[in-house]
Amino acid sequence: MTFIRTLGALACLATVPAAFAGDFTVSSTSVDGRGTLSSAQVLEGFGCHGGNRSPALAWKGEPTGTRSFAVTVYDPDAPTGSGWWHWVVIDLPATTHGLAEGVGDASGKALPAGAVQGRTDYGAPGFGGACPPPGDKPHRYVFTVYALKVPHLDVPKDASAAMIGYMIHGNSLGSASMQATYGR
Repeated sequence: MTFIRTLGALACLATVPAAFAGDFTVSSTSVDGRGTLSSAQVLEGFGCHGGNRSPALAWKGEPTGTRSFAVTVYDPDAPTGSGWWHWVVIDLPATTHGLAEGVGDASGKALPAGAVQGRTDYGAPGFGGACPPPGDKPHRYVFTVYALKVPHLDVPKDASAAMIGYMIHGNSLGSASMQATYGR
């Protein structure tokens, strides 16, 4: 009987994270109702012509204990063998619940105080817009907000997106993602 009660209690506990997972959400007013990026979020360069503006993002429902946030934008369809990191922002204060469109310029001056942009696969910090190869199927762009258990990630100033991702995952309390597409 004790075994059955223990098994029942463990089954209940196993459902707790799933209940919280649905509470943490991210959205964007910059992405159209079909989930397609606009020309504002397309790179100006590499043969692409767009505004290269980071989209507006808003999030809510983060896990209890969140001490900071990180935001990443990743294209898993890039023909590199490892995808493509378009934006990495860390050390966003726990009081932050959104980013305005365009704050991801290379200077990072419009970001909340203390926030830092990491180096993307374009080789520099700041938002790098969509620019899939011509003729490819539309690529997916995954926007993820991570709730972190630390107020600051200890990474070198020139850390790669992969290194920052490693530190994010090691300190994550939870995440919320949304996906948009773009093709040319």
